[in-house]
Amino acid sequence: VQLQAYGGGLVQAGGYLRLSCAASGHSFRSYSMGWFRQPPGKEREFVAYINWGGTDPSYADSVKGRFTISRDNAKKMAYLQMDSLKPEDTGVYYCAGQSSPTHFRSQYGWGYWGQGTLVTVSS
Repeated sequence: VQLQAYGGGLVQAGGYLRLSCAASGHSFRSYSMGWFRQPPGKEREFVAYINWGGTDPSYADSVKGRFTISRDNAKKMAYLQMDSLKPEDTGVYYCAGQSSPTHFRSQYGWGYWGQGTLVTVSS
């Protein structure tokens, strides 16, 4: 599966953005999807996960209650709705796909990555 993330941009603190991840290939319906981010000068970190059926989402504690992951299997799309954005949410956001990732909170559990989209939250 090939992934392409887009929707990043510059937003003020308290604002919102919706990231999208477009997938190509026939296996999307069977893949779990995840979002990771890499803040400036830091390691890539887990943000959110959703299974192939669109249920059982999981979030990093830092975004819980503010971000929502979803997917539309018919459109081969995954989304990350980001509300109440904070300056510490700044970073490059990546979507990831994998069939049944063993450790979905680790970047090493994912085999397919989008190219990343930059989110900048100003204070």
